[in-house]
Amino acid sequence: MELKKYISKFLLNRKKTFSEKDYFLSTEISKITGCEVQNINLYREAFSLKTSCKEHQLRNYERLEFLGDSVLGAIISCQLFSTYPHANEGYLTQMKSKIVNRKNLNKLGNELNLTKFLQNESPSTLSENISGNLFEALIGALYLDVDYETCKNVVIERLLTPSEINKLENKIVSYKGLLLEWSQKKKVTIKYVTCEELQPSKQLVFRTYVYFNEEKISNATETSKKKAEEKAAQRAFYILNKKKCIIEKSKNPA
Repeated sequence: MELKKYISKFLLNRKKTFSEKDYFLSTEISKITGCEVQNINLYREAFSLKTSCKEHQLRNYERLEFLGDSVLGAIISCQLFSTYPHANEGYLTQMKSKIVNRKNLNKLGNELNLTKFLQNESPSTLSENISGNLFEALIGALYLDVDYETCKNVVIERLLTPSEINKLENKIVSYKGLLLEWSQKKKVTIKYVTCEELQPSKQLVFRTYVYFNEEKISNATETSKKKAEEKAAQRAFYILNKKKCIIEKSKNPA
């Protein structure tokens, strides 16, 4: 009973030292990481957007995102190195790319609903990568708030567990990259030709054609050249995989 009273009193005093907004941020971050927040300023910065208003030139998440990217890369590299002792450099690089690529980080950030922690008023439309950026900023803030070893444990035990990493082992992140690797290995030619098109709605789109040894095998349209190439590559992959078996049924990482 005495311990319960002490904890309740501690939480009450802690709440008094924080504003309501800071208390919410501190409590929610602790739920995610399992660590008590030491420096709330780090997390305020991690969830602050860049602003053009000169009167409110507060630090934003970008510096912590930069740091978090490096810390996360180091943690994942070490984890993969120990998890796959017989895998070669190419396999380890591919696995790391699958884990820390923007799409997967966006997914992790969305699952944690990180945008609810934004400190300043967000614009009507946020960047499509904001969740992944905030995820990296959170890692950067956590690293500075605790230490590398604790940060590593939080990432591996709570945010990117081995079971989650295993799910990504057979996932294709980039069909264009996969086709490039396969074509170089088999000494065949894969070519992309992209042009602009104006749709009846007056919207400008990009159409990409994929050629296999000068034979046109697929095409796709998207709002950007990069997206059009990836979508066309995905369609080309399914066509070629049926004929050429690009992905072997059993794959040995060594």
